[in-house]
This record gives sequence, structure tokens and C-alpha cells, in this order.
Amino acid sequence: MGIEKDIQQPNFRNEYQKMGINLLYTANWLNENIGKFLEQEEITQQQYNILRILRGSEVPLSTLQIRERMLDKMSDTSRIVDRLIIKELVAKSTCPTDKRLVDITLTIKGYALVEKLDQLNDQIDGLLKGVTENEAKTINEILDKLRSSVEKK
Repeated sequence: MGIEKDIQQPNFRNEYQKMGINLLYTANWLNENIGKFLEQEEITQQQYNILRILRGSEVPLSTLQIRERMLDKMSDTSRIVDRLIIKELVAKSTCPTDKRLVDITLTIKGYALVEKLDQLNDQIDGLLKGVTENEAKTINEILDKLRSSVEKK
């Protein structure tokens, strides 16, 4: 099924416009479908992203460090972290080396949730099985090229 049929737009100004709209549409489609897996645990994709960032870090992180690593750079990291604290998935403490900073760490409950969600990875990967591994590699190279070409300007 092509993008033209999905969004009921038969014509595009050029292939670049079609590509941009296709990327946005596909990203939204992927977000929606991955979000369905996370809804079961009542967390958002941004919250899940923060939990995975914290699990991958050997040291506590500040909200600024978390934000630098997030997929969604526009998010309000402090607000999302506060919601994770309410759910007891992360904890805040004063940074021992700089009292002006707050360290964020994953709690045992947060670690257990990430481990539970990791068991869904095969199902989430199933959303992408419509392409071969070689096609996925090519798509990754093209997307990396697209972002790097825009960053250089």
C-alpha cells in the first residue's frame, strides 16, 4: 500500500515532498503501534525511553544528560522524570559532586519494568518484518545521510 492511498493524496509536488510526508506518516504509524505495547504498563514512549537511558548508564544522570540522549529532543524531560518518580520507577537525589544538580537513577521497580518490556522486543520487531535485514540497513544508511546532510547546513 502506497502513501498516496494511505493519506488519500494522489499527487505530490516532487519526490522530496513525498519522501518527507512518507517519513512523517511512517514515524507516526510506528509510534502509534509501539505505543500500544506500552499502554499495557501505563507508560509513554518518552517515559520508556528515559527508563532505557537510565538502565544503560553506569552512573546517575541529570535531566540535561537524559535529554541529550532522548529520541524526542523537544520533550520536557523534568516533567517526564517527575511522572516517573510518582510511579516510583526512578528516584531523584542531590548530586554529591555538585549540589546544584539532581541525579536521576532507576529504581528496582523501574528496572523490573524495563526487563518486562524487553520481553516484547520480538513483537515490536515484528512491526518491521516487512523489510529484509539488508533493506533495513539501506534505510538506516539513507536516514543517517538525510540527517547528517541537514545538520551540516
